[in-house]
Amino acid sequence: MSYEVMRFPFAGTIDADGHILEPADLWESYLETRYRDRAIRIRVDERGYEYLELDGRPSQRANKGMLGLLGAMGETGARRSPDRRYTDHIPFGGGDAAERLELLERENLEKAVLYPTLGLLWEAEVEDAEISDAYTRAYNRWIADFCRDAGGRLVPIAHLSMLDIDAACVELERAVVDGCRGAFVAPFTHSRKPHGHPDHDRLYATACALDVPLALHPTFEPDWMLPARFAPEHMGREKEYFYNVIVRQGMQQALLSFFTMGTLERFPTLKLGILEAGSGWIGSFLDRMDAVFETITAKGVQLESRPTEVFRRQCFISGDPDETAAPHVIDHVGADCFLWATDYPHPDHPGTWVPALERFVAPLEEKTRRKVLGENVRRLYGI
Repeated sequence: MSYEVMRFPFAGTIDADGHILEPADLWESYLETRYRDRAIRIRVDERGYEYLELDGRPSQRANKGMLGLLGAMGETGARRSPDRRYTDHIPFGGGDAAERLELLERENLEKAVLYPTLGLLWEAEVEDAEISDAYTRAYNRWIADFCRDAGGRLVPIAHLSMLDIDAACVELERAVVDGCRGAFVAPFTHSRKPHGHPDHDRLYATACALDVPLALHPTFEPDWMLPARFAPEHMGREKEYFYNVIVRQGMQQALLSFFTMGTLERFPTLKLGILEAGSGWIGSFLDRMDAVFETITAKGVQLESRPTEVFRRQCFISGDPDETAAPHVIDHVGADCFLWATDYPHPDHPGTWVPALERFVAPLEEKTRRKVLGENVRRLYGI
């Protein structure tokens, strides 16, 4: 099955987490000259399979032909093959701004907030702060250029590395001036310091000063994180499905650190997002945080308010159209906190978001529906 374009019936709808397949030569073209020999590149191995080269080394994760599947939303029969190349399988609107605008028109979407694809694959394997910052700068300049002539309908979001917080602050300031409306970070840190650790406070202070959201977005993660309990060699062929289902666990732990370490109390104007990890779980997650907050085990937690109150004040979460439980927790948690996303054109979601989103919003009152479909995105990102 290929991706089928369908028209969504509600006007004013915004995709809060769409993706773009970057050109294969992005980093060769946008890196500063002194880093060009260390660019992210697509190479071909001796068997004909594409893989990423990261800082002069073959990626151990983005290999064996997976790059050709990155735009395969709805293609249930797609398989890894030496004949399936990345640049030959970028779907309509997946890598061209004019095509993406046409796709928005055909699907009746007002805007799309855009995140990377290749940019989600490299960070787990690169621990050099200098080249990591160079990679993010190159992508951020490119995505700003990609969206520049779209009349505000394509919204660029910056990628930041947490290896060097001072450099991340400088890049966030530069990227916002260049047109980016917020930024995201990976759900892990190479230092293994929790995201909410005070050593990262300068970044959160910068986001507050610029009045832009900062979000957690899933990426490839280091091998020492996946999975927490089982060795990969015992997982077999099913491990890819296993990893995809549990991707939210890393996001949950990163989010929790902002509460346990009082980060959101220190920065009460910080807007913190959780993307591409579903949203139906947030109700029970907050219930658990609230319950434990009332016990002796929360003695060291630096929160003055109940976690649910803090979440409603400062956090937002993007849900998938095919979720069935999520619509029933939105008003309970707080309708101002919820967004939705297509994840287009990534293959880990089916290409049927239109009927799925219609079912998603069917139980919602009109006021809540308007917030979830578009109003919350406009408010949070200032668009």
